[in-house]
Amino acid sequence: MMDEDMILTILKEVYDPELGINVIDLGLVYGVEIVDNGVIVTMTLTTPGCPLHDVLTEAVDWAVRTHIPGVATVDVNLVWSPPWSPDMITEDGKRELGWW
Repeated sequence: MMDEDMILTILKEVYDPELGINVIDLGLVYGVEIVDNGVIVTMTLTTPGCPLHDVLTEAVDWAVRTHIPGVATVDVNLVWSPPWSPDMITEDGKRELGWW
């Protein structure tokens, strides 16, 4: 049975191609919701004009579907509020970036 923690763990395998940090440690994922046999991921990007938005949203979809057989839908909702900032990066993410 899937739960939110399982989805968040799976999303740690999805990396921002420009920064090389996973979307969880980068602070891009704002929430995960499980509805029936579907998953809704609410997330943002580092900038609204990010040219790789399709790459990231498709990677999120692929990761969930690959790790959890039987998921009927994966909806990725991109939101811009609150806007992303470097303050949202986890301590692990900051270490990966060499900030610690």
